[in-house]
Amino acid sequence: MKRIILLFAGILAMTALQAQWVDDPENNTPIANCDKNSAELYVSTDHSTGDTYVQWHFQGENGWSPWLQRLDINGVPQWPAEGIHITTPDFATWSPGYSMTAVKEGVVSVFRTLGPHHWAVKVNADGTFPWGDYGMILFNGEGGGRSEVLAGDDGGVWALGTDMDSTFLQYVNPDGTLRNSVTIKDPAKKCSNGLLLPTDNGVFVVYSKHTLQGYTSYVKEIYVAGYDKDGVQFIPETLLLGQQTVGASYVHYAVSDGMGGGYVFQWHNGIGGVYNTYVTHFNRDGQPTVTELNGIPVHSPDPTHFYTNAYATVDAQGNMIIAYRQSDADSQSNHRVYVNCITPSGDKLWGDGILVADATGRSYSDILVDVFNYADGFSVIYGTSANTIEATGYDLDANELWHTDMSTSRYTKTISANSPGYHQAQNIVAWVNANDGGVFAQNIGEQGEMGEIDIPVPPCCFEPTNFDGAYYYDDVTATFGAMLSWEAPADEVLHYNLYRQNLINSSTEVIEIDANATSFFDETLPGSYKYQLTAMYESQESGFAPTPYGEDYLMIEVTSVAEDSVKEMITVTKIYTTTGQLLRQAHLEELNPGVYLLQGLDTDGKPVTRKAIVL
Repeated sequence: MKRIILLFAGILAMTALQAQWVDDPENNTPIANCDKNSAELYVSTDHSTGDTYVQWHFQGENGWSPWLQRLDINGVPQWPAEGIHITTPDFATWSPGYSMTAVKEGVVSVFRTLGPHHWAVKVNADGTFPWGDYGMILFNGEGGGRSEVLAGDDGGVWALGTDMDSTFLQYVNPDGTLRNSVTIKDPAKKCSNGLLLPTDNGVFVVYSKHTLQGYTSYVKEIYVAGYDKDGVQFIPETLLLGQQTVGASYVHYAVSDGMGGGYVFQWHNGIGGVYNTYVTHFNRDGQPTVTELNGIPVHSPDPTHFYTNAYATVDAQGNMIIAYRQSDADSQSNHRVYVNCITPSGDKLWGDGILVADATGRSYSDILVDVFNYADGFSVIYGTSANTIEATGYDLDANELWHTDMSTSRYTKTISANSPGYHQAQNIVAWVNANDGGVFAQNIGEQGEMGEIDIPVPPCCFEPTNFDGAYYYDDVTATFGAMLSWEAPADEVLHYNLYRQNLINSSTEVIEIDANATSFFDETLPGSYKYQLTAMYESQESGFAPTPYGEDYLMIEVTSVAEDSVKEMITVTKIYTTTGQLLRQAHLEELNPGVYLLQGLDTDGKPVTRKAIVL
């Protein structure tokens, strides 16, 4: 009864917050009441509903603990004015590191309590707690440091935590039941600062191994390994960034490349004593694609300047767009903001970056960058020492499209550590009024607009549909490759663009196909390929064609082996779906009805490929 009474009181108190997105930078949208000392804001959008969740932290009666607010797509708060407070007992009076992610019709928060234990709590969209008010303890009670969380593909989440020596990983099912807990450790080094990135059938954990150097520095390396939901490691530990001596407070960051792999970056002064941000990339097999073991510096090393405070995203081609701050090495002032584009092989497409914000006597912080979802471009959002929040939009050639002052009110702002990215043509930034209290938020559209945003509907830009394909071997000519097919869109197209990405070296080629075609045989060398298809119109290119399986891409393994080889497959080594998804099951009787691609060995021990239909 106590929870019902408090919730009702909160709803009554929220009447003053019944707002929606505004287009006035002097008076942004209030979304919750909070103390001025609140901090650690995180934002995440549920793409199935368009709802956005904001989490912030404050020193409450149970310690430094999280509060949450839910906004609908119009920016109207849906929960009490004070938010929903997670009351799991005995939080520390300081922050060991918290995390949060939206899931289907809800939000999950993962954190450490004073115990020390890591917990996971889910709040449904209606404000109820399906895993219990306190949630559940993770990692069999181990852990005690910072936390990470990543939404799974079924409404569950991957949870990660650390202690002083090890990193812990566990999958939480949608109903709150727990899968096996995994411990990542090394008897000679400390394994910490784990990050989570999605990959086929599992998750990548990117973590550091380090030893203490003096009192304030680590001798540090960065590794990656892949695990499935049951805690089975299916991608071995691989070194990504080589040994460097870095400050203990300098952690690494990671972002998915949208192709099953990811980028990892960190800033430090371990190379020549010059602070810079270094980037590397690994593919869906966990293998580095950048040859330099120390990574690629985002900016040419310069002893007179630091290049730090980076934030990154990726474009549709899997290139990293990374924004970062330049500061004067002597005084760490005279700030500028730059943005650069780096390919999976480590090429810097924009040289030493594009200048976003020049040194004007103001300092810059809280840099965010996100790609558009309805247009070819991205925005950079940053805070200033004048307490404003600004945004600039660019096309993918780094030409400036627009500049918008998102907030010009002069109170001090504690800005969210992340942004949820563009969804339904808008992105969202949240902050706390550090002078007087209160959580505020503002949306920004792909044209730099705020407030009510019209979702663009291209008048003649429909994509092809039912994009499908499989490996094909021609017995007569002994040629092989990928046989692809699709249904033409309703409007007349100029031609089709077929994007073929080699998943081994991450190179991408664009093949132009005649407008009258609805199928194509891509004769290519053996390898693993990702295919995507668009329609080209006079004024623009469509989005990627959807497959019958709900994706916008196909994964096809080209093996050079005849499908109807007389050699019998006696050993099955791998089972794929028709979209190229590798399955853990090794027996057909374990599979659901459908079409599958089998890889295995014949009686001579040679690789063969077969299609199988499970009824």
